[in-house]
Amino acid sequence: MLHRLVQAYFAFTARIGVNADDSEEVRLQKSLLLSISPALILAGAVWSVMYVAFGEPIAGSIPGSYAVLSVLSILLFARHRHYVFFRFTQLLLILLLPFLLQIALGGFINSSAVVLWSLICPIGALIFAGPRQAVRWFALYLLLVVVSGFLQAYVRTTNNLSSSLVITLFVLNVGAISAIVFGLLVFFINQKDVAYQLLHAEQEKSENLLLNILPKEIAEILKNQAGTIADQYDQVSILFADLVNFTPLSAELSPSEMVGLLNQIFSHFDSLVDQYGVEKIETVGDEYMAACGVPRANPNHAQSIAQLALQMCSFMASFPSYNGRRLEIRIGIHSGPIIAGVIGRKKFAFELFGDTVNTANRMQSHGVPGKVQITRTTYELLKDEFVCEPRGKVMVKGKGELETWFLVGAK
Repeated sequence: MLHRLVQAYFAFTARIGVNADDSEEVRLQKSLLLSISPALILAGAVWSVMYVAFGEPIAGSIPGSYAVLSVLSILLFARHRHYVFFRFTQLLLILLLPFLLQIALGGFINSSAVVLWSLICPIGALIFAGPRQAVRWFALYLLLVVVSGFLQAYVRTTNNLSSSLVITLFVLNVGAISAIVFGLLVFFINQKDVAYQLLHAEQEKSENLLLNILPKEIAEILKNQAGTIADQYDQVSILFADLVNFTPLSAELSPSEMVGLLNQIFSHFDSLVDQYGVEKIETVGDEYMAACGVPRANPNHAQSIAQLALQMCSFMASFPSYNGRRLEIRIGIHSGPIIAGVIGRKKFAFELFGDTVNTANRMQSHGVPGKVQITRTTYELLKDEFVCEPRGKVMVKGKGELETWFLVGAK
């Protein structure tokens, strides 16, 4: 029941003075200030009654006046929706009330240092108006404290409050303000920790997203260095793999089915790439490109990429038919020097350039379904550890006749 009443109260205050163009932050500030104001009004009324009851009607009129003026301020805000004016009047009243009350009661000691409650003003400004305005309000608070000290010699030396009540109010004033300040510090520190955790989580998401686009080593360079990122790598093996029969099959599939099928196959290739320490470069349609020896040097680059190619062939050989069509894979590999770098400022990518890349692509396009075709350069690197079957010379566009081999398996 109490929970529902609290919810209804906050829902009611959230509707007062709201403008359609208010940001979420401003809406929250309005709702919070309106929710707190009735409690301060009630406290002012209680103070007023207490001081009148103990024979201090002038002192009692000050918190009573605050309560009346604060109610009028809320009514004006509800009617005209001038939030800045409403906020200003609330902060000003909170700043002046304790100061005037302290003067009326006879200074610091006789008033139980009630001016401490004026500290709520700059704290409230920090929450509702921001640090810049809070500094100004805090300067005014310090000025009132100094003025209170200056006026101490000119105010009355006694009042009608008993010494025991003065001490009790001292304890309440110091204790309450200390509790409020400490509570706000705890709140802000917790908010800082929450913000840090959220920031850390977002940084991890950004990091993972970047690592899905670029190799880890290149991502680190990109984060810490401005300018062009480009390097030459002398010992690299490049693999191109193409799904044979995928194009006619895709014409028979819905877009979601086609993407789902590609995702199933290429996701498995991704796991194989990680297993053999190879770097996935890109996918274009139904073609998959990977490289080994870039950006991390690997003396066994040809062996690693050969193992990857054989596993890709094995996976596709056991892949079930789809819509009555059997998918096969055609792979080409070549080894040699390349240039690699990050291209573009938007939607950038880690790109590989050079004749080695073009030759590897030709090995794939001039290859045979279900086979891994390699050049002499790659063959020389693999012949001691892998079984390779000579294919003979193949006429390759832009290259002329090239002697090639089929990679059969490990010895």
